[in-house]
Amino acid sequence: MDERKQWLTEDSFSRQEELVFVDCDARKRARLAALLSLMAATAGNDYTARGLIYEKMFAMRQVFLLSRIALRVHRHPESDELLTVTTWENGIKGVHLQRDYEMTDKRGELCVSGKSEWILVNPETRKILRPDTFAGKKFTRCPKEIDCPDCKKVTLPREGLDFLGNRTVVYSDLDGNGHVYSGKYGDIFWDYLPRELQRADWKEFYINYSREAVQGEELSLYGFREAGSYRMEGLARGEHCFTGECVFERE
Repeated sequence: MDERKQWLTEDSFSRQEELVFVDCDARKRARLAALLSLMAATAGNDYTARGLIYEKMFAMRQVFLLSRIALRVHRHPESDELLTVTTWENGIKGVHLQRDYEMTDKRGELCVSGKSEWILVNPETRKILRPDTFAGKKFTRCPKEIDCPDCKKVTLPREGLDFLGNRTVVYSDLDGNGHVYSGKYGDIFWDYLPRELQRADWKEFYINYSREAVQGEELSLYGFREAGSYRMEGLARGEHCFTGECVFERE
């Protein structure tokens, strides 16, 4: 078994992560949910390595919540692969802190690249704060160009949507913040795709996190299919919880 390592520089954090059987789909390739989870976890590990543990940030009344993610697959990682996941902050854009990612294999070849946008909030009131008021550290910028599209706002048309079903949020969906974990939406998205797309090759994914969903709430899921892509939204009490778009190699 490989020994996993992690290391820190002034502007980056890297950690080796092994993809185990449960992280992968029926094709033994990394599930979308696993890739989204790695991105979220690595951001948290970066701050933890710098002494900004969650409890300290909570006491500061300043925590980051995911707002958007974009990722591009260059080669689908597979079960039992050891990936090096590296993340960089990439400055401020409006109310968002930007953060970039790369996932490379043992040979150093790029498998997945990603970008994300985070909002700074008061964890008690959920009031959005300006990123430049963050007291924890000065933000840095990614020193390299990341081969991934920018995050974007994903929307669905008002007409022509397919109703995909309702899904009740259950206890195992929740994270330590008491809402659906950001990576879990990757599984929800994939579970409600048309069956023939679930095994299709895909290359890009975008997701917007709009509202926290908690245990007992019912997500109403709608989809829209067009040539080469599929968009999906999940609503609770009539409000958007997430919207996502997957771009496929071919259908």
